[in-house]
Amino acid sequence: MSDRVASVERNTLETQIKVSINLDGTGKFNCVTGVPFLDHMLEQVARHGLIDLDIHAVGDLHIDAHHTVEDLGITLGQAFEIAVGDKKGIKRYGHAYVPLDEALSRVVIDFSGRPGLEMHVPFTRASVGGFDVDLFSEFFHGFINHAKVTLHLDNLRGKNTHHQAETVFKAFGRALRMALEVDERMAGQMPSTKGCL
Repeated sequence: MSDRVASVERNTLETQIKVSINLDGTGKFNCVTGVPFLDHMLEQVARHGLIDLDIHAVGDLHIDAHHTVEDLGITLGQAFEIAVGDKKGIKRYGHAYVPLDEALSRVVIDFSGRPGLEMHVPFTRASVGGFDVDLFSEFFHGFINHAKVTLHLDNLRGKNTHHQAETVFKAFGRALRMALEVDERMAGQMPSTKGCL
């Protein structure tokens, strides 16, 4: 299998974003977005997914974080779609349960070629670390539409909003790691009876 890496640059009147990823990395993380709590969540994805992430984003934060967060999801999704390639030989499906104290989240992903998001995270507060939790939905919608994955995110329990968010992102990283693993038994075959994804 060839190197599963990608670099994507996306420039709009609202944001300028550069993303580089290595799906077979060691969890190296370098990220500057101007949105510290989002950086903290993305570091969980890198570490638990063993994905090298290098992200630089400049956005219109004087308005709010909406455009930066959404456009980062889009750009990261584009990078994933490129890096995954034709999907031959991967496990395709991934899932993870992650606890953090009282919080527990489950994430299930399918590199299906079909964007779909089911997000059920009943945050107990509207913001955490100065971050509007509504923007997590914008991030994941941007990601799934451009990575072309089906993604189910469920916070099964939790009272602390930071813990709720962190368990979602850790589980997201773990689910990505499982889905992207090379399956030796699949040996270059497409993980679908359709012959394509």
